[in-house]
Amino acid sequence: MDLPSSSILVTGGAGFIGTHTVIQLLNEGFKVTIIDNLDNSVHEAVDTVRDLVGPRLSINLKFHLGDIRNKKDLEKLFSQNKFDAVVHFAGLKAVGESMAHPFRYFDNNLIGSITLYQVMAKYNCKKLVFSSSATVYGQPKKIPCVEDFELKTMNPYGRTKLYLEEIARDIHTADPEWKIILLRYFNPVGAHESGKLGEDPKGIPNNLMPYIQQVAVGRLPELNVYGHDYPTNDGTAVRDYIHVMDLADGHVAALKKLFAKEDIGCFACNLGTGRGTSVLEMVTAFEKASGKVLQLLTM
Repeated sequence: MDLPSSSILVTGGAGFIGTHTVIQLLNEGFKVTIIDNLDNSVHEAVDTVRDLVGPRLSINLKFHLGDIRNKKDLEKLFSQNKFDAVVHFAGLKAVGESMAHPFRYFDNNLIGSITLYQVMAKYNCKKLVFSSSATVYGQPKKIPCVEDFELKTMNPYGRTKLYLEEIARDIHTADPEWKIILLRYFNPVGAHESGKLGEDPKGIPNNLMPYIQQVAVGRLPELNVYGHDYPTNDGTAVRDYIHVMDLADGHVAALKKLFAKEDIGCFACNLGTGRGTSVLEMVTAFEKASGKVLQLLTM
């Protein structure tokens, strides 16, 4: 198959990781259609993508306002377009919110994805890159975390990702024509090099980097640093942070692999750096890069 002619559906493509991945897909010559319900994103982000790739490539980008839980939305999209593969981002992703509102996560993440897979099968679109999460490992007994570790997630959000991985395996077992790559993210951060596109969640951010950014511009008064006695160099929690553009490139590489190899099957791959960064290291790096001093409150 000639890759530049390939048509890709990107669910949740107006979101943080989705928009950056769409840019890289367009730069690689793919034709891209986004479906997004704008639950935690804005249409302006899609306009920014068009501006960043320029008029020559933006003609290969379509946007469809819709919800993957609504089979009619998907049926309309698939009946009017021939998709060669799907990159599936759409879903909710906040651990704390999932614990307070588990049904919302079951509805969005599980029912939405199952509906998507049913329509994909009906229209013979059987190549999938799935946005999973390192939360499927729970709290691993050692690091760095590798793909064959025990899967033992600890919250409703992580369980939806783990269940969807298992569902993907079941789909492939039942129909080996499916080719599926499960990408387990660690902690995406950063922005497009233009500075015009990045992470700007609605409401109070659930992740460290956008919280830092909002403190820096005065939207939030201070950064709460939870914990100061972790067994780390400075006592604060350590995470593996991967730049969003590296994450986007990972999706492009996975997609190309789906087209290049016949016997992919269904397998998982971690996307991270393998190196931890503490909360205070992240704050220091941000202050150095931005020239701003952040107000911190240790909890």
